Amino acid sequence: MLKKKIGPKLAMTNAVTFSQDLWDIFANVLFLPFHIRQIKKGRVGKTITSEVTDGGYFSPYVVCVSTFPECLKTWRKARRCSQLDLAMEANVSSRHISFLETGRARPSPEMILRLGDALDLPLAARNQMLTQAGFAARYPARKWEAEDMAPIREATAHKLAGHAPYPAIALDRVWTLLQMNGPAKMLFAPLNVSTGDSMLDLITSDALPPLVENWPEVAHHSAQRLRTESAAQGGVEALDNAAAYLSEVPPPDTPVIGPVVPTIYRMGPLRLSMFTTIAQFGTPKDLTLDDMKIELFFPADADTAETLRALWSASSSDSAATQ
Repeated sequence: MLKKKIGPKLAMTNAVTFSQDLWDIFANVLFLPFHIRQIKKGRVGKTITSEVTDGGYFSPYVVCVSTFPECLKTWRKARRCSQLDLAMEANVSSRHISFLETGRARPSPEMILRLGDALDLPLAARNQMLTQAGFAARYPARKWEAEDMAPIREATAHKLAGHAPYPAIALDRVWTLLQMNGPAKMLFAPLNVSTGDSMLDLITSDALPPLVENWPEVAHHSAQRLRTESAAQGGVEALDNAAAYLSEVPPPDTPVIGPVVPTIYRMGPLRLSMFTTIAQFGTPKDLTLDDMKIELFFPADADTAETLRALWSASSSDSAATQ
């Protein structure tokens, strides 16, 4: 059996006492399966995200239409909005909407942005409409590591750090990990999942299902979330592929009764039940921020809360002792 140490030994805490054996279970039992190791080394077939990238799919949206009238009509129908509904929301006449969709009228940049607000379009779709109508794109797509993104990175790190002792992560449009707080690193380290890795590859691998006690419920909920996120952005191939994969999981035998669907991790006798909330930047004017999500994990029961507090307290104490 391959084992990997991921953290310091757990000692006595004020909240709860863990035996050496329990810490060893957390640190060693969740070893990285052979399949995932080989993916990391590039020795196994391509993952979902690599297939999307290698296949030349660089546009974040599946609305692959070449003209503004067709693009506007496609988005309006995707939002299940009539011409009259859109006209009222954008404060224009339905006749003008009809003329825009047939090409009889040419939009101004201001009109395109107004329609984007009315349809709640992602920034990339607004850029697409602007360029199709002959105007310059309005919204940039900065690299996460760019110098002028430093305040955003700092704000994200502050938010994640403040969520300890519970895990928290920041994800981009296709669920690539941009940042993780300490508890999240501790939770995902046994799977060799760290900043820069894809959570889509993890949830569609053979590694996760044996470790999730309620995998059918989690897979079903994750597939729904992926479809919702993809639809909101006009269709994202990586999300659609992952949703299709998870849809192959047999449905749960009994419906979940409760306010949320938690993910219940089972590592030997160690059991962690958590649910998440998702936050986004309120006024994004950049494509990277428009698609970014901050996901905060919360304990779904008192035992999980106590365990996470104790694990993080011990990890923090040992880290301080080694400095």
